[in-house]
Amino acid sequence: MNSPRRPSLQEIEQARNRLAPHVPPTPLVRLDLGLPDRQIFLKLETLSPIGAFKLRPALNALLSRESDALASGVATTSSGNMAYGMAWAANRLGVPMAAYMYSGAPQTKIDGVRRLGGDVRFISMETWWRYIVGAEKPDFPELLINPVTDQAVLSGNGSIGMEIVEDLPEVDVVLTPYGGGSMTTGVASAVKALRAEAKVFAVEDENAAPVTAALAAGRIVDLETRPSFIKSIGGPSLVPQLWPVARKLIDGAVTVSLEQVTDAMRLLFSKSKVVAEGAGAASLAAALKSEHARGNVVCVISGGNIDAWAYAAVLAGDIPAP
Repeated sequence: MNSPRRPSLQEIEQARNRLAPHVPPTPLVRLDLGLPDRQIFLKLETLSPIGAFKLRPALNALLSRESDALASGVATTSSGNMAYGMAWAANRLGVPMAAYMYSGAPQTKIDGVRRLGGDVRFISMETWWRYIVGAEKPDFPELLINPVTDQAVLSGNGSIGMEIVEDLPEVDVVLTPYGGGSMTTGVASAVKALRAEAKVFAVEDENAAPVTAALAAGRIVDLETRPSFIKSIGGPSLVPQLWPVARKLIDGAVTVSLEQVTDAMRLLFSKSKVVAEGAGAASLAAALKSEHARGNVVCVISGGNIDAWAYAAVLAGDIPAP
């Protein structure tokens, strides 16, 4: 696996131009909570055609390839939204698609992939992780797009950061949920290039917070994670190929609890009628609790694909089962 690098502003602009005919920019809206020391803005990736930001990196990864490379189809490894985004992109381009997912992925995302014609292939969590870090790859003919380290994935995610600064030139802080790290890296690449003084923080579920652990230890560490209904952020470790790039771009990490995340999910619904999955609401949870969230604060609401039973539990005041 090639080591990824920070995408340039030119690469991000090229990615945005590729995406423009297919995917409109998502809105940046203010969430008025009357807080004296911060103005909170929501970057609503929930309004993407698949309800999550992953459509950008998936589509850019396919549009930036030569047609010969796609002749045997494409595949990706995903806990949900990247598979959904890749299925949408492949369907749009008429390319066969397969998704390697673990069986605990949200059913709504599995159904979304299948509805778009994708072939869902279930693998164990351990195999899923080995595919992500490049320690193993499936023995199938499709072009495998790594959802974390692929250079076109990073550039596609950078389009989010570019839109943020264009819509809010005086942005002070950007909060991004951190799973594999490709979104945080792409967004930070654009934000830092356009507004160097802005701060970018990774947001993690306290039940699986490898960024926080790595920053404390000065190196990547392996963690014992605790079960959580939040499926798209956190993990037992960091992707070693991407971490050196992400580490240079982020200004720190913020951990949030399940209680804080579900409170944020209910707040998004009550104040803005925004449906967010756990990972999607984590950035707002961080904006409400973190001492770093001061001034003009942008929360990337990364996705809204949550199973109905889990969302009903949240709105009822509960924390869904893992």
